[in-house]
Amino acid sequence: MIEDKLLKKISMTLEPAVRVGKNGLTEGIIKEIEKHLKKKKIVKVKILNSFIEGKDKKELAEELAEKTNSRLIHAVGFTVTLYKE
Repeated sequence: MIEDKLLKKISMTLEPAVRVGKNGLTEGIIKEIEKHLKKKKIVKVKILNSFIEGKDKKELAEELAEKTNSRLIHAVGFTVTLYKE
């Protein structure tokens, strides 16, 4: 198992591969994230401000990890990094 510290370091070099817009966590977005996780094991997701309005960012990040059966590695601002072995 790769350490969270190393995964965080790797996540700093990544560009967001998926963007969550005003439609939120749709089935299509979840499938897209799962596709990236299957291919690369780590994915950076950008959550657009139009979706976050009035919601807790931390809860959204945890919900995203739960729905994709992955591990939340890093959440800063509107960007979340997920990892799945």
